[in-house]
Amino acid sequence: MNQFPNQIQEQRSSSVSNTQNRVLRNTYWLLASSMVPTVLGAMLAMHYQFFMHMRPGIFTLLFFVGAFGLMYLVERNRHSSTGVFMLYLFTFFMGAMLSPILSVILQLRDGPQIIMMAFGGTGIIFATMATIASTAKKDFSTWSKTLFLGVVVIILAGIANIFFQVPALSLTISVLAMVIFSAFILVDVQRVVRGGETNYISATLTLYLDIYNVFVSLLNIIGLSSRN
Repeated sequence: MNQFPNQIQEQRSSSVSNTQNRVLRNTYWLLASSMVPTVLGAMLAMHYQFFMHMRPGIFTLLFFVGAFGLMYLVERNRHSSTGVFMLYLFTFFMGAMLSPILSVILQLRDGPQIIMMAFGGTGIIFATMATIASTAKKDFSTWSKTLFLGVVVIILAGIANIFFQVPALSLTISVLAMVIFSAFILVDVQRVVRGGETNYISATLTLYLDIYNVFVSLLNIIGLSSRN
């Protein structure tokens, strides 16, 4: 008498698990493919020097308007193939926004090595955090509010440092950003693994932002250390 309800429960659990695995697999695939337009955007922007002579304040305004505008379009179209296109457009734009810092780094004697170190470090951080998030029993979702407050502090400090240009503050901001967005990888991957996020386009957008900020932070940290 009790076997039939148990079978139904097992089938439901299996279905939920399959859905979560599919979302996670699609997220990783889309995340990997989104690196292509990121690299293209960075290369084209550096080649044509789109932002090299732009004032920092105008560049920051363009960054926030473009990034938030495209993120809105990605989320609005997340249930259709248009959302994938918007995500690729967003990653292309974010790659182009990397061009100023990449250009500065490449002017250093060991510039290419710094970029590769930042890229490799980002990959190691992502792989480590994603593994922990997929296997740990601890619920990391409780970290979200604290991490969000940390992001607000970083943004405000970053905007202030545009005008003050203090290297020590820049280094501090970069270290904090690396820690915070590494922790966000834990939170965001676990949300997908546990079924809190069922749309792979939204999940990819979130993880892309985490990885992007970890990479930029590592570039700043290693670049500043090299220059010093």
